[in-house]
Amino acid sequence: MKRLENKVAVITGGADGLGRAAALKFSAEGATVIIWDMNEEKGLLTVSEIEAAGGKACFEKVNTASFTEVEAATKNATDKFGRIDILINNAGITRDASIKKMTPDMWQQVIDVNLTGVFNCAKCISAVMVEKGYGRIINTSSVVALYGNFGQTNYVATKAGVIGLTKTLARELGRKGVTVNAVAPGFIATEMVKKMPENVLKAMEEKVPVGRLGAPEEIASAYLFLASDEAAYINGATLSVDGGITI
Repeated sequence: MKRLENKVAVITGGADGLGRAAALKFSAEGATVIIWDMNEEKGLLTVSEIEAAGGKACFEKVNTASFTEVEAATKNATDKFGRIDILINNAGITRDASIKKMTPDMWQQVIDVNLTGVFNCAKCISAVMVEKGYGRIINTSSVVALYGNFGQTNYVATKAGVIGLTKTLARELGRKGVTVNAVAPGFIATEMVKKMPENVLKAMEEKVPVGRLGAPEEIASAYLFLASDEAAYINGATLSVDGGITI
């Protein structure tokens, strides 16, 4: 039996990057995948890829920073599938600049998507999970939340906030059958990262004890483990998947 057989999973930011890798892996393990993303073209392509491999998936264009949109999308999902078993809070953006150059708009945009969006999705979907007495929520943090990063005041603040949010929700929801954990990815070779100059990529690799960047599929594997019944006694944890960079 597949690890996520008959489970329904919402993956935010599932059209590309880490979210896409998670969508493909979850589908391969038997889950019905619901992709929430702003990129309709890439979202539908990922759905087509899943369906071509014999899986089940659908796409909805959702701005997770909008509580109204998340609330409506949650209702659409439950109306269609009857439940939501897994939430992967993966949607995120960057607007990098030093504190001197960072504008209030740059700060707020990142807060809205990376932190408020996580809250919106967790609030709406946890209610569905609690009603069923079962759920797995996995929030995407980052290693920079653990050590800070120049030029990312907004991003680091959100990813540190996600860890605090995760621990609090774990306390609130654990007795109701819902576990809440976070994954903190390190330097991952997404398509966007691969386009960086070769000298920058080399410098990133040299910082990692295992001597390479991670693959999106390795983050997806961490999501999969925490979403599975094998992780039923893990709650409130932050799993660093970073090749040892935070040692």
